[in-house]
Amino acid sequence: PPLPLLLPLLLGTAALAQPRELSPAGAQCLEHECFAVFWASRPFSGASEGCERGGGHLMTVRSTVAEEAISLLLQNREGRLWLGLSLSPSLSCTEPSRRLRGFRWVTGDRSTDYTNWAPSGQRCGERCVTVSRDLRWEERRCEEAADGFLCQYSYGGSCPRLVAPQGVPVTYATPFGARGTEFLALPPRSAAFIPELGLELRCEDGEGAGPRWGRDAPGAWPCHLGGGGCSGTCAEEGGRPRCSCPENTVLGPDGRWCRSPCEGAQCQHHCVPAEGSFVCMCAVGYQLAADGVSCEDIDDCASEPCPCEQKCVNTKGGFECQCHSGYTMVDGHCQRLPPCWDAPCQQLCEELPQGYRCACHPGYAPHPQNATLCLLYCNATECPAVCGAGGSCECPDGFLLDGDDLCVDIDECESGHCPFNCTNTPGGYQCHCPQGYQLRDADCLPIQGGDGEEELSGGFEPLPPTPVPSRLPPKAERLHPGVLVGIAGGALLSLLALLALGFHLARKRCRSHGSMDYKYSGPREKELGLQPVPSAQKP
Repeated sequence: PPLPLLLPLLLGTAALAQPRELSPAGAQCLEHECFAVFWASRPFSGASEGCERGGGHLMTVRSTVAEEAISLLLQNREGRLWLGLSLSPSLSCTEPSRRLRGFRWVTGDRSTDYTNWAPSGQRCGERCVTVSRDLRWEERRCEEAADGFLCQYSYGGSCPRLVAPQGVPVTYATPFGARGTEFLALPPRSAAFIPELGLELRCEDGEGAGPRWGRDAPGAWPCHLGGGGCSGTCAEEGGRPRCSCPENTVLGPDGRWCRSPCEGAQCQHHCVPAEGSFVCMCAVGYQLAADGVSCEDIDDCASEPCPCEQKCVNTKGGFECQCHSGYTMVDGHCQRLPPCWDAPCQQLCEELPQGYRCACHPGYAPHPQNATLCLLYCNATECPAVCGAGGSCECPDGFLLDGDDLCVDIDECESGHCPFNCTNTPGGYQCHCPQGYQLRDADCLPIQGGDGEEELSGGFEPLPPTPVPSRLPPKAERLHPGVLVGIAGGALLSLLALLALGFHLARKRCRSHGSMDYKYSGPREKELGLQPVPSAQKP
């Protein structure tokens, strides 16, 4: 801020009271800082201790405002005074190219917007700084004694000068020992003496309102001195000063300071001033309890009508809507999920107009007692046939329908699928070669040095064996006519047998069998119950 605006805020020089050691010869204050001058011959260390004893430190001069304060404190008096600027012993010499030449403030930093070094050469060994009437900074040996020192005291705030009637003097005393009548601002713990009124006031730290004048006795003092200490209005009633407060505020315990009636109120949520008192209020979703200060949660789900379509869950200060099983929340409304969404089917689920039906992957069939489960189909030599909705019965590959609803394993070993040994399995077979042979292309071939037995596992559709002769076939010879007749007769008998077998199988085709469809009992049930659909009647 401009210097002319700050100067009226500076305290005038303070008149000394009874002489004592380290009493300041003069002091000036701004709102948050005070500066004092001590004319006492001390080395740098002794001067620093003198400032610290009063709660401050040697003065730092970072701007022209501080320089102007020094000018007013010195009042053209001759002498050199210590500043709070020194050079660390770890540095060998000063550095003229740097702003502070390597020096550091007693506060531990090098921050500054202002310097005023006196013209001089390089001065190694002179590690402390003084200032004199010309305001120039000079490097000095720290062990030498200067004529005095400047102290700086910092505060969070200050009390204003008391407004008193003309002819009523007020004397002030600061916590660092300065006394006088021309102060315009006083730091906390300062005192004001008004002998004519028999008053002694103190600058006290207010709770959240900054420092203010007060005293031990409650109530206002004469209104013509600093407004009686009232933060509101001071008025004389019956010759006695009394403080009054604006609307929605009340006098505090000291009888001078106005505060909100909600200060110290025990309201759990909100406090509202009302006609010199207060009323507790609660947030939305809560109601005031019987004690007038606590808040209780309102059970929104107990209201009529219920705020939710299906399920309502009360929460602190509100509620939450939920849906029943089989429904989902969409834009604040419960919508039914597809039947298969929560169906208990182990593998597959088919949606039907009346609900759903469980199904199985290929190779699996529904469990006989629980249609929601699936079992591996036909892992034995006999198993029930699977009947479709159209009335046809089916058996897995490698099985043959026997009767109306039984599947029987086909013994592939009787069909000569293996050149040597054969083991029949449900739905398949296994070929074995003797020791010293290995299976290759459905035939057993000799191996060199081998003595193990190798197997060939046949599936539902094994390839016919392709025999490979182990020696050259004999030369072709003419057959006897009787042999030819025998061969022709055998072929005819084989053809008749095949025709009879086909006719027998055609007569045993399945006519109609029970269905495996399942459906749930109804759309209004909370859980799905499975019921068998009546099977078709046999013709």
